[in-house]
Amino acid sequence: MSRIASCLAAVKSQGRKALIPYITAGDPHPRDTVSLMRALVDGGADIIELGVPFSDPMADGPVIQLACERALVHGTSLRQILGMVREFRESDTKTPIVLMGYLNPIEHIGVAAFADEARSSGVDGVLIVDLAIEEAADFSSPLRAAGIDLIFLLAPTSPPERIQAVAAQASGYLYYVSVKGVTGSSKLDVSDVETKLQQIRRYTDLPLAVGFGIRDAESAALVARVADGVIVGSALVTEIDKHQAQPEVLPGLLREKLGAMRQAMDNEGRLS
Repeated sequence: MSRIASCLAAVKSQGRKALIPYITAGDPHPRDTVSLMRALVDGGADIIELGVPFSDPMADGPVIQLACERALVHGTSLRQILGMVREFRESDTKTPIVLMGYLNPIEHIGVAAFADEARSSGVDGVLIVDLAIEEAADFSSPLRAAGIDLIFLLAPTSPPERIQAVAAQASGYLYYVSVKGVTGSSKLDVSDVETKLQQIRRYTDLPLAVGFGIRDAESAALVARVADGVIVGSALVTEIDKHQAQPEVLPGLLREKLGAMRQAMDNEGRLS
């Protein structure tokens, strides 16, 4: 059983929902990333999604686009990010790490070489935004051989046949995009999310985590009612943007913001 599967099974057995924060590696500076990852764990993260900055992030809204630009200005590379994960693993061997990004940086290294380096660094999962399910076989084989989960996105517009095809190849968890838009969108309708998750569950037993449009403790708690996991990104990256000139305050700010979401989600679980 992978570290992601073990984590999500433990969360479920405890009657909780997984809290999965996202930050962009290298933002505001590569030297800050590991301390921010540790702060997320202290704030209640069950899994961390670590964004790999890319020059053309098609699924990301303005907040994360700017985070990618800040990271790239400092030369943040995929191999450097693997080094960050390796450093994080020196003090944390439990928290699963998922790299979220695009095909190009992986193809530059080579899929097989990347899989080996990711495994040795302590990466547990990879979510490649622009990897179509029809083209996934060449990527899934080396990743699975390395014990790395390949995580896919599903959207409100995904038809049943698409859901079934994605579910057949995915592992770890499925990432459901809650809105028709980019990251940071605010048009979140939890009843629509619940309806779509019920449809997806007909085709898979994998945990379903919901992202896009979750901005605060209230929205996190609402989504936790219907999903197995809650993914929050832009709300955290906004704090990094606001305080990028004071990186020393960022761990405390992220810990506090994520902690409020963790508390709201856990309180929702006790009330339901």
